[in-house]
Amino acid sequence: MQINDVAIIGAGPSGIATALQLKRYRISPLVYEKERIGGLLWNANLVENYLGFPDGISGPELVQLFIEQMNKYGIEVRDERVVEIVSQGNLFNIITEKNATCARILVIASGTRPNQFPQDFIPPEVYSKVFYEVVTLLENKSGHVVIVGAGDAAFDYGLNLAKNNHVTILNKDAEVKCLPLLLERCLASPAITYCKQTIITSISKSSGDDIELECTQPSGKINLHTDFLLGALGRKPQLDFLPPALQPDALSLAGQGRLFFVGDVKNGNFRQTAIAIGDGIQAAMKIYFRLKESRT
Repeated sequence: MQINDVAIIGAGPSGIATALQLKRYRISPLVYEKERIGGLLWNANLVENYLGFPDGISGPELVQLFIEQMNKYGIEVRDERVVEIVSQGNLFNIITEKNATCARILVIASGTRPNQFPQDFIPPEVYSKVFYEVVTLLENKSGHVVIVGAGDAAFDYGLNLAKNNHVTILNKDAEVKCLPLLLERCLASPAITYCKQTIITSISKSSGDDIELECTQPSGKINLHTDFLLGALGRKPQLDFLPPALQPDALSLAGQGRLFFVGDVKNGNFRQTAIAIGDGIQAAMKIYFRLKESRT
């Protein structure tokens, strides 16, 4: 089996930045991505804190620029889902649904996956109407979407969907967790209704093709009808391919400069494109110096 210097799992901003910086060092990494290049940027209505774009830029537009840069550097991405990582001696065996390869250094840029509603809370007959990523709903027009959440994602999703739909945002608490700017924009939008202290108590399919939500508020019960339900319930690291046997060794492997976690997979609430890119560039620089030392 061919042994590669570096493998990167994930082609979101941090994985892309790692790969680009490595290519500048004339190191060609293997890059794996099980879904689409760009990660959560596909969900972003407007990225305003990424330098170089004074008026902001939509997430999908920024992804296209990233892809252009990757093509310029000849970075190829394998459309494969990594199912397991096995540490064998000084190598990582990377097993996908299609193949298996080895790498000396592994970069985990796998991002996060969304928290979901409890499985028994969603009736099977409405599964097809419940989503956790806004990108899957952006082509829908003239509908009603209920979003559950109180963070940046919920309100950013609302602004994105409100271009073509009516949106209702439900917050179970009295306070929001999002940027004040996002809240202000949502409250100013005639296409968005914001309901605080509103908790969904039951979900059912109505006599039509929509969903009926029974909710409670301090003033009593209300019923909402919606075409789609979108959960913005927070996210957790995407690490299902890491076996339990490897997880206790992760800190040791990271200390040896053989394993790197970059971007959203490790950054908790600090999930920002610029931070993820900085992580990736720093990891690539450390990898270059480690490889250089090992060969001298």
